[in-house]
Amino acid sequence: MVKELKYNRILLKLSGESLMGGKGHGIDPQMLDFFAREIRKIHELGVQIGIVIGGGNIYRGLNAAEQGIDRVTGDHMGMLATMINALALQNTLEKNGMFTRLTSAIQMDEIAEPYIRRRVVRHLEKGRIVIFGAGTGHPYFSTDTAASLRAVEIKADAIIKGTRVDGVYDSDPEKNPDAAFFNEISYSDVMNKDLRVMDLTAISLCKENSLPIIVFNINIEDNLLKLITDGNIGTSVGHYDLNSTNLI
Repeated sequence: MVKELKYNRILLKLSGESLMGGKGHGIDPQMLDFFAREIRKIHELGVQIGIVIGGGNIYRGLNAAEQGIDRVTGDHMGMLATMINALALQNTLEKNGMFTRLTSAIQMDEIAEPYIRRRVVRHLEKGRIVIFGAGTGHPYFSTDTAASLRAVEIKADAIIKGTRVDGVYDSDPEKNPDAAFFNEISYSDVMNKDLRVMDLTAISLCKENSLPIIVFNINIEDNLLKLITDGNIGTSVGHYDLNSTNLI
């Protein structure tokens, strides 16, 4: 018996760094294959999946100034890095038996479709996984903001943000063993407490459109599947009253 899905259409946000695995840089094929297997599990249930992936494993536009590179130029370099990751992920997903479409916010006709919202929605309805590359196509906007924007545009049920920790904490759990975990937290508290779930532009866009953000550890096998079917994984960011925020 197939379980009822918690979310039918999602925007999965992955960091570029998540592709590094144990290599410390670049792309680890084992991580790509792991992500593809995890994504296939929910794809086989009929979940419509859009994906935004960062480029931090290859190049970070925010660090461009330290190298003497103009911010706009650096951000454009970062957009190209996201396309490298997107192509790698697309290739691995298709090797694992899934149909995909890669779209780009900047013109790259030889390797990706231009981003056209109605066309993307049709791809999703046909069961194709859509990967959104090149961010928003504009400098000064992160891939977090791109994920929020695309999720709103395609009317996703939620942004699912895969990280290497179990969810949102009041401090970095990798540095503070006593960090407290939130089951639920409001958009406002995320911003006021500077919890760095996503950047402020992305959080504000989600808040304005009442788009839930689920933060979870994607590196644990079957976590994504459990999130989609049970919903009791990670931290949910949404319109919660301060007094009802569940801190454990």
